[in-house]
Amino acid sequence: MSHTQSRRRFLGNLGAASLASLLPQWSAAASKPAAAFHRVLTCNIRVALPEDEANGRGWPQRKDICLKIIKNQRPDIVGFQEVLKVQAEDIRKAFPKHGLFGYDGPEMDAHTEGYHGIAKNPILFSEERYELTGGGIYWLSETPLVAGSMSWGTARARHANWVRLRERKTGQELRVINLHLDHVSAEAKRQQAKMIVEESAQYQSDFPQILTGDFNSKATSDVFEPVKTGGWADTYSAVHGSKPVSFTAHAFEGEQYTKGKPDGRIDFIFSKGPVTALAASVIKNKMEGRYPSDHFFVSADVTIHTP
Repeated sequence: MSHTQSRRRFLGNLGAASLASLLPQWSAAASKPAAAFHRVLTCNIRVALPEDEANGRGWPQRKDICLKIIKNQRPDIVGFQEVLKVQAEDIRKAFPKHGLFGYDGPEMDAHTEGYHGIAKNPILFSEERYELTGGGIYWLSETPLVAGSMSWGTARARHANWVRLRERKTGQELRVINLHLDHVSAEAKRQQAKMIVEESAQYQSDFPQILTGDFNSKATSDVFEPVKTGGWADTYSAVHGSKPVSFTAHAFEGEQYTKGKPDGRIDFIFSKGPVTALAASVIKNKMEGRYPSDHFFVSADVTIHTP
């Protein structure tokens, strides 16, 4: 069987497959009343690198401010990128009432320690507000079930995590997909984005879906053509219009960074189905003179319409 046939068969069956049987069973008790909107963040927290510690930007120096800035946003759902196992453990400690779903390594890495090029992007969600009813992981390649697989000249293996959530108070369901596209190959980015669109299209048009991630592409890139034609709407543009917006990747320079202008946003929150964006922002907070990451985080408040 060819890689193309394998990928088609995978996409045809993925919607029916889930890891529900492998997931922990959360309590059905609803201890937090449902809000009128869902607050979603996408946060590239920068992978924990030893070389960053030498200049005071390592994870040990900034993890407290990073996690505090995220907590201050009171998120319901967070799509993380660049998460190593040690960072995943810190996130779980900082958010004891949230679940963290997704591959954070190193069980699928060829190496048991350190960072070897595989970007991890787990999804955080409020266990008080949502019940996890299913979830899965697939690799953005022509062999999506082969861990660490690479195609289309991608510089690193990339994957997508998804969760299906049910709001405890209302019974409303939604699906969240989180990704981190390649940072080098333009063809890989286009194919990876197209793959996400094809897989998500298996769901009914009225099923609410959220897509978070670092796309490593500016808003004007053709990477987003299949995303937009596939029915996905950028929540930030839905709120603020099409005028140029602040960059998000800033190399720890914050507002002083010049290479990201104009319209250098590469971190996005998209929605599909009966979802309306009420508010959206680029989070530029810092604490103690430090930025939490080399990316600004992005937030969106969305509401889901029921029939």
